Amino acid sequence: MSIMYAHPNDTFHPENIYISEEVIDYISKRGCDFRISTSCGGPLLLPVSMKPPKSTDLQVKAGIHTIFISIHQARYLNAIDMSMIPLFFDDAEN
Repeated sequence: MSIMYAHPNDTFHPENIYISEEVIDYISKRGCDFRISTSCGGPLLLPVSMKPPKSTDLQVKAGIHTIFISIHQARYLNAIDMSMIPLFFDDAEN
């Protein structure tokens, strides 16, 4: 039996993650922190009330709020954009 575990990306630098202005506005309008987590369809950006942060998450600032990033996503992430927000979540608020 093998055990799989992940280590945070030692080369992660928050300043290297591009966050689109649309995402910063989206987060600001909702007034809470968000988390990028893994799904079968790719990374999702959800409020922490729906997907709480884990102690292993990395953090980047988006305006006055924080985006927590799963260590499983961080190694592949170079930008955070609106494509990470589930359509059902965005449509429900319009």
